[in-house]
Amino acid sequence: MNLIKNRNGSELTFALDGRLDTTTAPQLDQALQESLEGITSLTFDLEKLVYISSAGLRSLLVAQKTMNKKGSMKIKNAGAAIMEVFTVTGFADILTIE
Repeated sequence: MNLIKNRNGSELTFALDGRLDTTTAPQLDQALQESLEGITSLTFDLEKLVYISSAGLRSLLVAQKTMNKKGSMKIKNAGAAIMEVFTVTGFADILTIE
């Protein structure tokens, strides 16, 4: 997975490319821990994400819980395969998806 961070003041965007799974989720978790100081708006751009596993879902859930205390989080550009996973798992009901 490739991870591109773009910070603009208190807004942070993570663009994910590839697979978010057991192997790559720790990379995202670490990047989140290192980057959320002073962030009030977190966006995940999933346009190039082709697969997400339960480990990836857990990473997004942890990020959502963290951002609930600090501001807001949203998901944008999720493809059909990723949206299907969000829908089947119920994540579509708990995440803000544009």
